[in-house]
Amino acid sequence: MINTLKRRELIIDQLCREGSVRVEELSGQYEVSSVTIRNDLRYLEKSGCAVRAYGGAKLNKQFVFDRPLQDKGRINRDVKYTIACAAAALINDGDSIILDSGSTISQMVPQLQGKQELVVMTNALNIAFDLASNEQVDLMVIGGSVRRKSWSLYGPSAEQHIRQYRFDKLFLGVDGFDLVSGITTPNPGEAQLNRAMCDVAREVIAVADASKFGRTSFCMICEISKINKLVTDSRIPDDYRRALHDSGVEVIIADRLSSPF
Repeated sequence: MINTLKRRELIIDQLCREGSVRVEELSGQYEVSSVTIRNDLRYLEKSGCAVRAYGGAKLNKQFVFDRPLQDKGRINRDVKYTIACAAAALINDGDSIILDSGSTISQMVPQLQGKQELVVMTNALNIAFDLASNEQVDLMVIGGSVRRKSWSLYGPSAEQHIRQYRFDKLFLGVDGFDLVSGITTPNPGEAQLNRAMCDVAREVIAVADASKFGRTSFCMICEISKINKLVTDSRIPDDYRRALHDSGVEVIIADRLSSPF
């Protein structure tokens, strides 16, 4: 018999595939009582990834699940390219910056061509690989354990490493962006590293397309008021724009550009 943690992970996978699950079917499938399954679904509802329904539960479509970077990169590619260009325009010659992992952040890399004397630290293996040939970048790679889904590095050694430095700007990738829950991500280790990044950067710049608004995930990185700027697209809801303005966050709307995709 599988343990509780593994069973709940499998139920989440089934929710993602099928959109809903039923108590009696899960009880037979995992050979546990219906009471145990109801406890599982109650836990998943409290976590935000499921909504209880009569006889079972449905997927909470507003919840952010951990997905491979390749899959994320296929979603809203044109919009992400436009946002990446606008974010890269905020980088000046001589800046020291942190580039977080993520599909939108990775599209910033080609836009760094032509900028002079940059110091760039990243926890993303794909970004490090793409920047390695740029002679105008003093590249620093955070050491740690590898998250294969996101091609990123994380862990206590990564946090210890980054806290030795101070940077002008952090470009923070976003999985969930909610006015109440803040900026969230599915992985606790990556959330801890992101918090360390925020601590050592003079300016925190979140980079997110409008599909991320109103969505939440397991692990909070920071409250919305902790960021200085948000680079997004024109689909941002009016209530988000007003709330961010009231919190002192500058909202930068990326203009539509011709995408290479």
